[in-house]
Amino acid sequence: MYITLFKTFFKIGIVTFGGGYAMIPMIKADVVDKHKWIKEEEFIDLLAIAQSCPGVFAINISIFIGYKLRKMKGALCTAIGTALPSFLIILAIAMFFHAFQENKVVAAMFAGIRPAVVALIAVPTFELAKSAKIGLANCWIPISSALLIWLLGVNPIYVIIAAGLGGYIYGRFLKSTE
Repeated sequence: MYITLFKTFFKIGIVTFGGGYAMIPMIKADVVDKHKWIKEEEFIDLLAIAQSCPGVFAINISIFIGYKLRKMKGALCTAIGTALPSFLIILAIAMFFHAFQENKVVAAMFAGIRPAVVALIAVPTFELAKSAKIGLANCWIPISSALLIWLLGVNPIYVIIAAGLGGYIYGRFLKSTE
């Protein structure tokens, strides 16, 4: 199973561009849908935890999934599988970047890639919202959180803590989550 974990996360790491959030649909497709290693509800919970922890999101989620499946060795396999492709690609780019950084064709390519990366992040965000059952009654939470961070510069950690406390209070005193 360790080789399967490594290969799965290596494949995800090498073919997804746009950062950790762009990996979410592929991770879900492999881990939840294809291999059925974890349930969708667990996946959403692990995403929330991975986002709340310091560090790189893609590595965090891979470690949580690997640990859930095979403890420390599983976490090591998934983390290396996720990080190795990026490391090798970045190393190659760093070795040759100075040779083409002023090239107008390369600059134009990067200008075209930027909007596509936004879409790569937006799609899993909306899929995650649907999976997390965000609807009209509670859509104000992610919207206000994003606005607090973006417009007012509120530290995301404070937003996460406030959301956690709000969820606890809501579940404990207003409506049971069971």
